Amino acid sequence: MFLHIDIDSFFASAERSVNPKLKGIPICVGSRSNLEIFNKKRTCIRLMNHNSGAFVTPVFYSNKKKTFENYFIDNIEGRQKIRGIVTTASYEARAQGVKTAMPIAQALQLCPEITVVPSNYPLYHRLSHQIHTFIKAHIPKVEQYSIDEFFGDVSGWKQDEEVYLFAKKLQSEILLQFDIPVSIGISKAKWIAKLATESAKPYGVYRVTNIDAYIENIPIKDFPGIGKGFQKRLSKHYISTLGEVRRNKSLFTSWKKPGIQIYRRVTGTCYEGISVKSERKSIGISRTFDAIYDTNEIRRRMMIMARHIVYMVMAIEKNPTTFYLKINYEYGVKQKQHITVNRMFSEYLFKSILANMYKELSLVRKGAIKLSLNVSNFSSQNKKTLSLINIYEDKEENRLTKSVQELRNRFGLDIIKTGNEL
Repeated sequence: MFLHIDIDSFFASAERSVNPKLKGIPICVGSRSNLEIFNKKRTCIRLMNHNSGAFVTPVFYSNKKKTFENYFIDNIEGRQKIRGIVTTASYEARAQGVKTAMPIAQALQLCPEITVVPSNYPLYHRLSHQIHTFIKAHIPKVEQYSIDEFFGDVSGWKQDEEVYLFAKKLQSEILLQFDIPVSIGISKAKWIAKLATESAKPYGVYRVTNIDAYIENIPIKDFPGIGKGFQKRLSKHYISTLGEVRRNKSLFTSWKKPGIQIYRRVTGTCYEGISVKSERKSIGISRTFDAIYDTNEIRRRMMIMARHIVYMVMAIEKNPTTFYLKINYEYGVKQKQHITVNRMFSEYLFKSILANMYKELSLVRKGAIKLSLNVSNFSSQNKKTLSLINIYEDKEENRLTKSVQELRNRFGLDIIKTGNEL
């Protein structure tokens, strides 16, 4: 028996938990690409990375206070332009058409009285971690799925007739302890429990007892894990509901592993359990900004982002062997490349390879608007033997990177920079 616990409008609820004046009025939490890391002055940036979910990204932050004016409004040629997007909207704001990923300027047009709150990711990560710890004290097996979602397995611990009342009690205790509302879905199948949470929102508990009857008319787009690509494939077979998925087993079986997995999850026959600890398989960072034509500035920003990736890699003690760089230019032009090197990781190696990749990808007289960096293919997960050709210099560079890591742990990520970041 599974519980899926989903925090209602998490970022908005988190802001209300520390500022009760925001309760009962339309609010949204806004965000914009954090360009603070590119500041040439020291900002004492630190990393928050103590949540374990498969879809929980680490957060870089400083203690600089954000206000609406200095965070969302840019003065361009004497005119003010509102930047940023809505990351979470309260139910009061949603009732007026405000949605996630909507530009804040559009949200203000739809709902002029809305209060826009700058995002505070350290608060959200801290609360998420505290709620996760609280749930683990009440349920034997807990999996953090994302920053605001948790699975709990109460099989063999709670009787079937007890589960609903247990969920209601857990819900009220979380509200009492953290002033955070949650919705809970219950089912004998893990992914059906997640689907049931949508039926429970806001601040409800919903238990699915008959999976076939429950899924009959639910649109396929509402099921977790069925993306737009798979939706298009299903539409060609005139399948639009989960009930139609259930009646087309042979079709999904013909699509081998991905089709079989989706069919079993939809019908509640996957028998997947709780993953107590999700091991990270890659580390990435991306930033979007106004078009930059200076190739030296693009390279400088890329090296700064590389430093942040190096810090995360060393923090979790992994050895990535595949490096990925993507540059988005104006008018939809994209350049990307990845390379695999079976060597011992270090800041020098990573930045050197990125510099060479950038030489091949850079486009003269085209404005770059987004940089994306990623490392993956950790040697510990793939049991790779690292190259012995450069082993001595790689060991020395790795040792130096670890020493620098200790200083950054104590004094902030930007206490030491390499020359190509200046």
